[in-house]
Amino acid sequence: MVTVQLDHRREAPTIILIPQISSLAWYTTVIPLVVVLFITAVKDAIDDLKRHQNDNHVNNRSVLVLVNGSETNLKVKQAISVTSEMENNLQLLSAFNGEIRYESPNNKLDKFTGILTYKGNSYFLDQDKLLLRGCVIRNTDWCYGLVIYTGPDTKLMQNTGKTFFKRTHMDRLMNILVLWIFLFLGSICFMLAIGHGIWESRTGYYFQNFLPWEEYVSSSFVSATFMFWSYFIILNTMVPISLYVSVEIIRLGNSCYINWDRKMFYTPKNTPAQARTTTLNEELGQVKYVFSDKTGTLTQNVMIFNKCSINGTMYGAVYDKNGKRVQVSETTEKVSFSYNKLADPKFSFYDMTLVEAVKKGDHQVHLFFLSLSLCHTVMSEEKVEGELVYQAQSPDEGALVTAARNFGFVFHYRTSEIIVVVEMGKTKVYQLLAILDFSNVRKRMSVIVRTPENRIMLFCKGADTTLCQLLHPSCRAIRDVTMGHLDDFASEGLRTLMVAYRELDNSFFCAWRKKHSEACLSLVNRENKISSVYEEIEKDLMLLGATAIEDKLQDGVPETIVTLNKAKIKMWILTGDKQETAVNIAYACNIFDNGMDGLFCVDGNDHETILQELRYRWESCHSPSLDPRFLTRLFTQYGSILGEGTEKKCSAIDKMKPKPLLESDPRNNCFTTKPKVPFRIPEEVPNGNYGLVINGYSLAYALERNLEVELLRTACLCKGVICCRMTPLQKAQVVELVKRYKKVVTLAIGDGANDVSMIKAAHIGVGISSQEGTQAMLNSDFTFSQFQYLQRLLLVHGRWSYNRMCKFLSYFFYKNFAFTLVHFWYSFYNGFSAQAVYDNWFITLYNLVYTSLPVLGLSLFDQDVNETWSLRFPELYEPGQHNLYFNKKEFVKCFVHGVYSSFVLFFVPMRTICNSVSSDGKEISDYQSFSLMVQTSLLWVVTMQIALKTNYWTVISHYITWGSLGLYICLLNFLYSDGLCSLFPNVFQFLGVVRNTLSLPLLWLSVALSMVLCILPAVGYQFLKPLFCPSTVDKVIDRMQRVKHSLPPPVQTELKYSSTRRSAYAFSHKQGFGPIITSGKFMRSMMSKKR
Repeated sequence: MVTVQLDHRREAPTIILIPQISSLAWYTTVIPLVVVLFITAVKDAIDDLKRHQNDNHVNNRSVLVLVNGSETNLKVKQAISVTSEMENNLQLLSAFNGEIRYESPNNKLDKFTGILTYKGNSYFLDQDKLLLRGCVIRNTDWCYGLVIYTGPDTKLMQNTGKTFFKRTHMDRLMNILVLWIFLFLGSICFMLAIGHGIWESRTGYYFQNFLPWEEYVSSSFVSATFMFWSYFIILNTMVPISLYVSVEIIRLGNSCYINWDRKMFYTPKNTPAQARTTTLNEELGQVKYVFSDKTGTLTQNVMIFNKCSINGTMYGAVYDKNGKRVQVSETTEKVSFSYNKLADPKFSFYDMTLVEAVKKGDHQVHLFFLSLSLCHTVMSEEKVEGELVYQAQSPDEGALVTAARNFGFVFHYRTSEIIVVVEMGKTKVYQLLAILDFSNVRKRMSVIVRTPENRIMLFCKGADTTLCQLLHPSCRAIRDVTMGHLDDFASEGLRTLMVAYRELDNSFFCAWRKKHSEACLSLVNRENKISSVYEEIEKDLMLLGATAIEDKLQDGVPETIVTLNKAKIKMWILTGDKQETAVNIAYACNIFDNGMDGLFCVDGNDHETILQELRYRWESCHSPSLDPRFLTRLFTQYGSILGEGTEKKCSAIDKMKPKPLLESDPRNNCFTTKPKVPFRIPEEVPNGNYGLVINGYSLAYALERNLEVELLRTACLCKGVICCRMTPLQKAQVVELVKRYKKVVTLAIGDGANDVSMIKAAHIGVGISSQEGTQAMLNSDFTFSQFQYLQRLLLVHGRWSYNRMCKFLSYFFYKNFAFTLVHFWYSFYNGFSAQAVYDNWFITLYNLVYTSLPVLGLSLFDQDVNETWSLRFPELYEPGQHNLYFNKKEFVKCFVHGVYSSFVLFFVPMRTICNSVSSDGKEISDYQSFSLMVQTSLLWVVTMQIALKTNYWTVISHYITWGSLGLYICLLNFLYSDGLCSLFPNVFQFLGVVRNTLSLPLLWLSVALSMVLCILPAVGYQFLKPLFCPSTVDKVIDRMQRVKHSLPPPVQTELKYSSTRRSAYAFSHKQGFGPIITSGKFMRSMMSKKR
């Protein structure tokens, strides 16, 4: 579009200054061009100023805060011993003389390999020794390091992907249409030039005594050549330069509406929604696929201790005086922790019975909370006496330790050898003997401590599927009761884990400790040996109970996703989290639901397996990486669909599509041939609702050329897709895959630095302001603070912007076709001499003044339905996804309507004025009267057309629509006044025309007749189309009109979870702080502060 636009702007003003070919005054094009360039320059200057201010803000921050990835969870980073011993001794550090050899820059965030050579010794460096760009250093006062990657070589930048200039589908369509118009303009100029040559050779040649040829015209062919360019100048208004500046103004105005929307303002953080770009507004009304991060985007990344089961008794439910269970609300009375001076005031709990059990000294309850206060890798800090601040490796751990703190078991501080706990106001010191840290295989962690009573205790917590196999046989009864409670917790979408303990014999522990030391010092198969030693002691456990933590979703997330689904918008979650966690969040958010016909899991480790899983041999939900109990419940839930057990196997495509694939299917040919131009995969309708889950490792194979089409086709048939364990680059690759093969608009939304790649890859990028920093926001096109605002951004602002832009383009092309093609009909009556129908000043001001304000008013204020109906009937969004309101077909309609209107606007005034006389007998069929009659009829017709297109009338709409006609009359009287015409007779030539012509009834009769004939087709089409060929929107609007009562106030309903899915705490946990805690190195500064 830009190239065509600039060429057009440059060409017309240049050739209009050549007197041999121009029949118009220079100012007819130069004045509009100057105004357009001035407005464009002002807008670009404002945009550059904002970018400059943002750059200054980022570059001049006093504290640089960058966040690594999408998590605020702490990661263990520890220097090797040979360098950590130098501490902060600058003399030793400056004398350090070593050599590091490491791998070349890559995008693998979880892998690093390097060798440090120092004083003849080599030391191995891995990812635990590497601080990534963007991370926040905590729990240390200082850090000295060596920079190995900089700029684009850093792993973060390696994952950000390329930056592309984003253009809307409407821009691309306008490029094509402008090309069509120029081809049409060239052809019509060529045809009129031929007509002029024929007329000159047959007629004009013999009238040279009256109309002599110019000296430079030697023949009719030369005259026709000059006339081609003359017509090119006159007819160039078919694509006026004001089109482009008008589009920019409309986009700017609609962007301001987003910035000013108080309903998208998040009061707790005092942050409004912000449109960071003004070029993508109408694209918001065409979104088909939404790609979302999970943590911090759908969830608050805040864990809340909700319920627990201790010794077979469930705590956390709230009952009224009649013993009836009630939902927790703002009015529900909270438990008072006044007996505990170290309690966290932010912690809330509502079941009084648990506090009573603690106060009564229930042994099992005390042991339960003691376990939570000891079995963790949390680190505490007491900056102010009595105010503890916990730094946890995961928010789950922080929630559990905080719960134990409030109920009277306060984790105070720790060293490498002791853990200090304040139990019901009494300080006790536990000797830390060992930490059996968490791993993805073990799905549990344990600590071994020596109590003040000299007892050796092992406390363990982890996934229920793991701990159930480690319990002592005597726990069978309490285990069954606890499992029932876990099912209840899971039905509410809570994250669960079990808690157990074991008292150890001193001699047994000493023998085990010796084995543990030997395993830790082993150089061969070290991890497996340590795991085997752990299993020797983690058995015959006594069950204490279970916890239930709420991974709190952001407000309105499930309702928002349901609304988006009704608008035929598909939701995909792209996350780095574990599979089980992501699946449970998908159910909680209504991306998946219990009524689905199947859930497919792709977890192959090679091309053949993945191809079989996608196409030939699909085992529903048969995933070795999934928790067996999790799978059992899925099979129980979908037993009738998936078949008994896993023996029944079927193709995923066959299951979702009733008809089998054919060898002649062009989609299948992609696997054997490589087409030069990527084909588009059409929309397919499955025979049910299905979900797809795929992990990052399998995705790496599936995204390769010979599998990506099959992956995309399968995924697009599903209601929802979950891609887990993904790298930032894979997120961008998934978005690019959909863009490549689907003719749809994509939107990516995230909050962290690892979401930047997909935000930049999608057609529209949305950043959520959260705890994860500003990387996502700075790289996004739109920003706000809550996911629920997405439905308003798309269904209200996006749909309005799309509708307004479509109406604008339809009307703009129509009015210019109607305006310009009148010259075409006039050519047959003026010897194809390129004489203009209109006055030069009317041509100058037509697009700049007379018709600009009404169309801008339509494009900035019009609403087909208000925001309430837009949200209540999401089906209204569907036309934008298929671009029904302005496309090539609609453009042809505008063209045909414009040609017809130009025909009417020329011949009705012509036949009206031909051989006519005024009341005093004077002939009025002169050129100037005819010109005034045509241009007056034209303005009335295009104004009435825009009035018909306007659905939402405001005072401003009335003022600028009808005021434009008044402005026309005022300017007519000014430009055709006696004073101006006498002062500048060569510029203002229509002396007395207004006074003589506007007083004629014949003129107004002609105007009225032209309006009726031009408007009648549009009115008939608007009236008859909903009757005989109603669209989806027509049907929805008909339903809206039948609603007699006002909308009921929105009701916030409590989400119900009827399934038995479970996401254990251990699933989201990663390797903890065990090694760094037992090393004791991080305690040195803390202990000095304690002393």
